[in-house]
Amino acid sequence: MADVTYYGADWCTDCRRSKAFMTKNNVAFVENNVEESAELAAQAEQIAGRKNIPVIVFADGAHLVEPSDAALQTALAERGLI
Repeated sequence: MADVTYYGADWCTDCRRSKAFMTKNNVAFVENNVEESAELAAQAEQIAGRKNIPVIVFADGAHLVEPSDAALQTALAERGLI
């Protein structure tokens, strides 16, 4: 499993921001576009417990939903990913 799995959509401003933050900080992640598959959208909703995106899942099972850059940075740093 990847260290980070990202569920988002291209039209989503928060998704683009989180994706850009991870890319800028050289964080490797598996990208799942929820617009491309109802199954991926259902997975993201099941993980998050709601329909909000992005959903960012870590290898340890923890996840963030619509994180701020600061929250994402903290979570990545705690896991030694940045």
